[in-house]
Amino acid sequence: QVQLVESGGGLVQAGGSLRLSCAASGRTFSNYVIGWFRQGPGKERESVAAISWSGRSTYNADSVKGRFTISRDNAKNTVYLQMNGLKPEDTAVYSCAAKFRPAAVGGSLDLGSYEYDYWGQGTQVTVSS
Repeated sequence: QVQLVESGGGLVQAGGSLRLSCAASGRTFSNYVIGWFRQGPGKERESVAAISWSGRSTYNADSVKGRFTISRDNAKNTVYLQMNGLKPEDTAVYSCAAKFRPAAVGGSLDLGSYEYDYWGQGTQVTVSS
């Protein structure tokens, strides 16, 4: 079992920045791929970014490339999502998720939400115009 807790959401003006954190507890954190998803009002949940166990491989959705950066600190059991150049369309509940994938197992980081094993409760990000 892995418990995930997101933090760092809030209200920001367009063009501003926020850094989200996903703190994990439970099983060995470094055995998990971590992804960030978001669900805006009236929209389906979409993948935003993901990071491999080592942090050396990352995935970013086209909608956030060049603006969002995912990173992780396995010593702190935490994954971060640095969001710069925020736009009103980035308004959503952001959730992190964990997928069990030991270091010896490779694979794509472009994963669907159904492929993840554990989820956090989410944190609200609101971008005003």
